[in-house]
Amino acid sequence: MRAEGPPLLLIMGIWGGLEAWDPLLGELTGFRTIAFDAPGIGGSELPAFPQSLVELARFAAGVLDAVGVRSAHVLGVSFGGLVAQQLAVLAPERVERLVLASTSAGVLHVPGRLSALLRLLLPWISPSGRQDLGELFGGRIRQQPELVARLGLLVPHSLISHLNRLSGLTGWLGLPWSIRQPTLVLTGDDDPIMPASNSRILAACIPRARLHVVPGGGHLLVFDSPAEVAPLIDAFLRGADADRRLS
Repeated sequence: MRAEGPPLLLIMGIWGGLEAWDPLLGELTGFRTIAFDAPGIGGSELPAFPQSLVELARFAAGVLDAVGVRSAHVLGVSFGGLVAQQLAVLAPERVERLVLASTSAGVLHVPGRLSALLRLLLPWISPSGRQDLGELFGGRIRQQPELVARLGLLVPHSLISHLNRLSGLTGWLGLPWSIRQPTLVLTGDDDPIMPASNSRILAACIPRARLHVVPGGGHLLVFDSPAEVAPLIDAFLRGADADRRLS
């Protein structure tokens, strides 16, 4: 937990570690940011049973309880965006404003490049070179693959922990149009894992959503381009043009 101000809950992607937030938090100030390791990742214990998307959303709500926060803005990235959507539907009173980056509507989904998806879901298939990293994540990583080293991607240490994490892709109990919070949808137009068309669908389904497409942005745009993304998030969370759609 960092700083003072309106609380902002950060929900990471499928393999990301806490340190991956550091570049964004260096640019996004004035919020009481709350981040956590998902069950079975980093410093969180492996649960006794696989966690569905609903259970992961409840875990996120439990994080708010643990720090004494009744409601907060929520930022979810990639897989974390699905968890954030589920939280907004399951416990709408806990979510003030919602930011969804590099993610999808879940049920209405345009698949990414197969090779990129396999590398994401099977992290033991490790990209070894500059071109591989660029093809996997797109965007700025094509020119600066060394940025990936800052993300703290946490490869599961066992098959059980791997399957536990993937189990979070199940159990969606809502649809995007069930979300009533003001929502900002962020995407890059060079995302091999989650093509921008997913964000367009997502923004079209959420009644109070606005969409921003970052030219040249890849799947990791929140982490590799924080100086460009942070002002968008800041302005939205502070209420600027919350109900106007952008494209």
